Amino acid sequence: MDSGMDWHWARAALDWQIELGADEAIGETPVDRFAHEVEAQAARAVSAAPAGGRGAPPPIPVADAGPDPVVVAQEAAAAASTLDELRAAIGAYEHCALKRGARNLVFSDGAPDARVMIVGEAPGRDEDLQGRPFVGRAGQLLDRMLAPLGLSRAENVYITNVLPWRPPQNRDPRPDEIAMMKPFLARHIALVDPDLLVIMGNISCDALLGRRGAALSHLITHRLPLSRGVEAFDLARSGGAMKVLLHPDHLAGQTT
Repeated sequence: MDSGMDWHWARAALDWQIELGADEAIGETPVDRFAHEVEAQAARAVSAAPAGGRGAPPPIPVADAGPDPVVVAQEAAAAASTLDELRAAIGAYEHCALKRGARNLVFSDGAPDARVMIVGEAPGRDEDLQGRPFVGRAGQLLDRMLAPLGLSRAENVYITNVLPWRPPQNRDPRPDEIAMMKPFLARHIALVDPDLLVIMGNISCDALLGRRGAALSHLITHRLPLSRGVEAFDLARSGGAMKVLLHPDHLAGQTT
């Protein structure tokens, strides 16, 4: 059988291959396209490498974290020699994010020369609006609690909070927020120098005594020396005492 092909047969076979898409001539030896792609990627990586280096990208500079907010608070608080200076120092303190969301700085209320000082937790909505601690429902109950004892914020009681700015939606203060404001609170207590420090609520007890929760029920029955506090209050007089009480908000919830 003759295996040769005439010109017409060869042309028909070529047209048929073109119809199938084989429209490019190739060499007699196979080509490894995958190997070519690997080589091309390696070449691109070399060309993208920085001059004088070995292909490793330069290190990313680390942003400066800035000063420690607690250290800044300690220095600012220590520099305040009066309550007015302390209020100004807190107002100038920019490291607590609560300040940006609050309407007012809630510093204190009552008689600065009082022998009884009350420390609450943090301002609520009413306190934030008026710039004074304990003016909402809990504050009204507190006033009624003090009256039978012959005490009032107008004459012989001084009131402040652990935090001077309201947390969003009245949430509990975070540990970092408490930590950065504790130096101001310690200085506040030292400047007032009370005979009796009344600590109201879980957050206040945790900030000043490092105790909260179930431990409150034990502390409520005791009168503690001020030296038991977790901060060095640097009081001018010795012999002062602390008393732990439930927050009026807790009591108000039980009476409704």
